[in-house]
Amino acid sequence: MVRSLEFTHRPSLTGRLEVPGDKSISHRAVMFGSIAEGTTTISRFLEGEDCLSTIDCFRKLGVVIEQNGSNVTVHGKGYAGLSAPKEVLDVGNSGTSIRLLLGLLSALPFSLTFTGDESIAKRPMKRVVSPLRQMGAQISGRDDGNLVPLTVEGTALKGIEYELPVASAQVKSAILLAGLQAEGETTVIEKERTRDHTEKMIQSFGGEVSVDGMRITVKGGQSLKGGHITVPGDISSAAFWLVAGAIVPNSEIILENVGLNPTRTGIIDVLQEMGADMDVIPDEGTGAGEEVGSIIIRHSKLRGMTIGGDIIPRLIDEIPIIALMATQAKGQTIIKDAEELKVKETNRIDAIATQLGRLGARITPTDDGLIIEGQQSLHGGTVDSLTDHRIGMTLSIASLLTDGPVELVNDEAIAVSYPGFFEDLVRLMAK
Repeated sequence: MVRSLEFTHRPSLTGRLEVPGDKSISHRAVMFGSIAEGTTTISRFLEGEDCLSTIDCFRKLGVVIEQNGSNVTVHGKGYAGLSAPKEVLDVGNSGTSIRLLLGLLSALPFSLTFTGDESIAKRPMKRVVSPLRQMGAQISGRDDGNLVPLTVEGTALKGIEYELPVASAQVKSAILLAGLQAEGETTVIEKERTRDHTEKMIQSFGGEVSVDGMRITVKGGQSLKGGHITVPGDISSAAFWLVAGAIVPNSEIILENVGLNPTRTGIIDVLQEMGADMDVIPDEGTGAGEEVGSIIIRHSKLRGMTIGGDIIPRLIDEIPIIALMATQAKGQTIIKDAEELKVKETNRIDAIATQLGRLGARITPTDDGLIIEGQQSLHGGTVDSLTDHRIGMTLSIASLLTDGPVELVNDEAIAVSYPGFFEDLVRLMAK
């Protein structure tokens, strides 16, 4: 589909929003609820296509899951209660689903096969498959198990100690989830801190996990109990409005119930260092042990900076919208140490440079990031999300600054993580 983004006057954005529930936490709540004993209720579940793919996979594994909008009830039957699927587990566009499920389901006493859409078919799985094979998992597929479709022949697993070669919460989580079903202890050693939703979720379902510096350890054979999870607003979705409020003149946006997990708040640190006029107001936490709060953002005079090192895992999903923000800041912005962007839904380094370039942005891709020139004027044009939801939302926010209409190809990709994105955009423009 193609969406025309054209405004009769220069818009400003004002008002209050609650962004959709956190995608990472929504995935994990369904996964843990399905393998736990008893009922799990989830409030503010993200109704995006990725998370619905996770629900679909567990229904095929025999779990009864009721969904009423953003309220989900999972009737857990324990890990041993999962049953062999009669069809392939299709994860759609969800890299989180397939990578975490490979770990979670590798010890089941039956075989199952994973597939996905064209984007998933290109995304590397060896980073997860290799450590799982060290644990004893029997996984086969294209390119020696690097590409879907992937088949898992259920087998007993043994705990390992594994040092992550890349900063990846998905790889870490896959190993920890496998470790819950493995014999003995499983330890993951991180080089840089990544999002810790899996660790928090284990605890919220009554499990034990040990975190000692950069070492995370779980014991196999733990039983989990269902409960209630309130999913905080996704800060990765909030990031688009935070940047929009900072770069669109005469704007002031209040975002409520946003997740403020310290492993995810790199975007806030960058905004503050670039000079954003912003207030962060913490609230009480959620049932998943996650920090939440409200954020107020106003139009700001921004300055360029260098972004790299250990902050990158804390804002890896926000780099496309940060790149757009940098085009409006004074001076040059350099993003480095972000090689992980190459294996997202698209090669986001090339995608953001090319697509914003079509609107006049001067962005140079590098091997591990981007060099962005500041204080740029953008013009209209035709751009493509390349079926990547975060690229699509970034280009939509860019259209608020262009001097002509923007035609966005493949706008439907945005529904993966933010089904009501355009409705919220209209709501903020209404005043």
